[in-house]
Amino acid sequence: MGSELLYLSRVDVEKVGLPMAEIIAAVEAVFREKGEGRVEMPSKIGIHPAPDDFLHAMPAYVASPRAAGIKWVGNFLQNQARGLPTISGLVMLNDPETGLPMAIMDCTWITAKRTGAASAVAAKYLARHDAECLAIIGCGVQGRSHLEAMLVQFPTLRLVKAYDRVQANLERFVQEMQATHGIKMVAAEDCEMAVRDADILVTAAEILKHPTPVIRPEWIKPGAFCMAVDFDSQFTPEAMEATDLFYTDDLAQMEFYRTLGYFQATPAVQGDLGEVVAGKRPGRTKPEQRTMAMHLGLAIEDVVTAVRIYTQAVGQGIGTRLLL
Repeated sequence: MGSELLYLSRVDVEKVGLPMAEIIAAVEAVFREKGEGRVEMPSKIGIHPAPDDFLHAMPAYVASPRAAGIKWVGNFLQNQARGLPTISGLVMLNDPETGLPMAIMDCTWITAKRTGAASAVAAKYLARHDAECLAIIGCGVQGRSHLEAMLVQFPTLRLVKAYDRVQANLERFVQEMQATHGIKMVAAEDCEMAVRDADILVTAAEILKHPTPVIRPEWIKPGAFCMAVDFDSQFTPEAMEATDLFYTDDLAQMEFYRTLGYFQATPAVQGDLGEVVAGKRPGRTKPEQRTMAMHLGLAIEDVVTAVRIYTQAVGQGIGTRLLL
């Protein structure tokens, strides 16, 4: 008897309609599982066809909900000029009982949403709960998903300041996000204007191995939370050193990245977010603390998001069955 798997295109994945609030809850739960040592997730391995381009293999096993899978994802910075997505790839889920493939699905939507969700989880533990002003540096796909996730996590937000070095991207972002979310949007003239007075600061520009960061410690207000989605590409070493709490999503992966040439000027982090969510390390304890998280992107986030998409797709009759 032949086996089959479910194929979900990007349109299929989006059609499932998994809400951001559900993704945030799933990602928070799997960070807790990680903090308790109940996940298996080797460090990413990859190939690099160009200095700042890569294809990464990201496997993971999660005990609850029981799921196993791998993401094969590429990040190619010149794709935007080609009219192609910068990030592309696939997620494959396997039956944890038999090892047989259950599903293959596009990872573009998943990557965007789970990354914003992971940042929202970090912000829940490291940002002020009364945050009103959000700054977003980098007005692409991740800027959009992070705005959505932060608005879900922080209903107190009243103002979003945005900056992108490409003026057309900035103007489009401000106009579209104002219409989508109904929150006051301001286009900042420069990075400093966006950063100053922000309670939550998200940097989501290009990831570079040899960056020229610009954000200075004096720009960051006391009590601010900084979420570095683009590694250390925007924050100067002095700005990172000035934070009171500095976490990542996975210590082992950060050290592995250092062996590849990344994070050469980045100070040591104090722990990973799973430990914070599991209550093993402190989150924010004082209103005036400057806090930071620097996330690398984890396969456990992809797997727990993908398994929920798979379950709902089966229930809704979405996707194409393929014989193995």
